[in-house]
Amino acid sequence: MKRRSFLIGTGSLAIATLLASCGNPNRDSLEVRLLKNSVPARVLSAFRKQLQQPANLDFTPTAQLQALFLMLQEWQQQSPPQDEDNGFNLPTFGRRNGGNNLPDLVTLGDYWLSEAIQQELIQPMNPARFQLWDRLPQQWRTLVTRNAQGQPDPKGQVWGAPYRWGTTAIAYRVDKFKPFGWTPQDWSDLWRPEIRDRISLLDSPRETIGLTLKKLGHSYQTANLDDVPDLEAELLALQQQVRLYSSDTYLQPLILGDTWLAVGWSSDLLPLVQRNPQIQALVPQSGTALWADLWVQPAAKSPIAADNPPSLSALAQQWIDFCWKPEVAVDMSLLSQATSAIALALNREELPPGLQADPLLLPNPSAIARSEFLYPLSPDVADRYRQLWRKIRLS
Repeated sequence: MKRRSFLIGTGSLAIATLLASCGNPNRDSLEVRLLKNSVPARVLSAFRKQLQQPANLDFTPTAQLQALFLMLQEWQQQSPPQDEDNGFNLPTFGRRNGGNNLPDLVTLGDYWLSEAIQQELIQPMNPARFQLWDRLPQQWRTLVTRNAQGQPDPKGQVWGAPYRWGTTAIAYRVDKFKPFGWTPQDWSDLWRPEIRDRISLLDSPRETIGLTLKKLGHSYQTANLDDVPDLEAELLALQQQVRLYSSDTYLQPLILGDTWLAVGWSSDLLPLVQRNPQIQALVPQSGTALWADLWVQPAAKSPIAADNPPSLSALAQQWIDFCWKPEVAVDMSLLSQATSAIALALNREELPPGLQADPLLLPNPSAIARSEFLYPLSPDVADRYRQLWRKIRLS
């Protein structure tokens, strides 16, 4: 499953950070592998300026979340990480996580969290050391609190620090809907006869079956699909509405007008809405799927001691707390095509108008309350989802 893919944009971020850090190898250091464009350069600059002591900072961007997960696997196998070929061969500075040649922190999408825990690619964190942990919404803290099998567990350990999040949302062509006298508001609108054969959906059983479950008043986490008697009929009816299933090219037909409505990830939809006044987007009122990007700590090859996991460096802890500061949360939300993890804890009336008015960055609180992160399904349940998905697609 590919949530989204950021193409190479400004490759100068990591290079400038490295060059600014060269000089004194005895300084404290922080090495981070992050998703490209997920942290604004302004935030990195502000972090450097507020440090009491100069430090070597190395923030190296990578274009895709899946590539970062593969790096974690490579490091666990004691293989050298494969950097992107950006035409430069610069030395790397940093503490390297206890001498194991690992960065201090890595961006990980929540989709890969369970597998990363099971494969011992990452190690738990101590949330008591984070100054602003308690300010995170409970749903975001629950997301990263898991047992050693990667399953949600209130008695489990904390395996990551969420720093930004988004939704699965609806985008639509304003000009195409104008003659109808209505605009999409919720998942149920996808079944309206006026838009037959004019919809593009994500090529994902969890997303498509999930939005149908949500339309019927059920959870994305529904384990027994047979308990939802209308589910298959609703999916077959939705199939008649769909022109395209795709997880990476679903926006092009919308731009061209071949489709009039697309279901996609908010980080993909935000720049499109900002550029194209004929396209608007919203989060369905009955709730939707949530996703999050996390800071995780790579694990060394040796087994993790559950009762005494290696601690983050002071600078890494400081960076995570910095990302959660209210003033930084605003910049993260406005400049990175996703919302800061701490934003929902802030007073909406005190936020900048541009953030308050954006239905993708700051959805209606009632819609968010009805939304869910996609937790891992058991193998049997996941197989049932795949079987139903194949049946619908071949119908």
